[in-house]
Amino acid sequence: MHKTRLEAFSDGVLAIILTIMVLELKVPHGADFTALRPLLPVFLSYVLSFVYVGIYWNNHHHLLSGTRQVSGGVLWANLHLLFWLSLVPFTTGWMGENHFAPATLAVYGGVLLGSAVAYFLLQNCIIAVNGGPESPLARAVGRDWKGKLSPVLYLVGIASSFWLPWLSGACYVFVALMWLVPDRRIERTLAHEQLD
Repeated sequence: MHKTRLEAFSDGVLAIILTIMVLELKVPHGADFTALRPLLPVFLSYVLSFVYVGIYWNNHHHLLSGTRQVSGGVLWANLHLLFWLSLVPFTTGWMGENHFAPATLAVYGGVLLGSAVAYFLLQNCIIAVNGGPESPLARAVGRDWKGKLSPVLYLVGIASSFWLPWLSGACYVFVALMWLVPDRRIERTLAHEQLD
């Protein structure tokens, strides 16, 4: 199977997710800057989630750039990832509207954890279909320390949300910042393969 429909469908779903999130930002009823103050938690949760969806879109693009073929398993793994990402607008809105209350932080972390696990499964399915552990894509992914550290930090964030909500939020922001730094592993490996 070709990957073009998978890419197009995924890009469309991610674009819709971003659109739904921005619609949660309601226009204030006042005409001065103080009218924006109540929207600050909603805006901050929107920015964090926008960054997360952008990171997934970017990494998904790089992952598929090293993919020659897809299978039914890859299609289902991709849908699994999109399922978790489609929950981001709901948890973002809930968290922002409730000023980062503990339960909202825990659920937000659960969606981030589910997304991370789904991405890991998709990555492994794609590697299996495209040459296995010796493939260029598998070599590019390597040990993937960020991919292994992220779920641990999500679990810390979920566990701390009821006792130290600031730590929970800090974990989620730290993971986003960690992934915001461009990851060039796949680009470098594929460029090197083309030179050989």
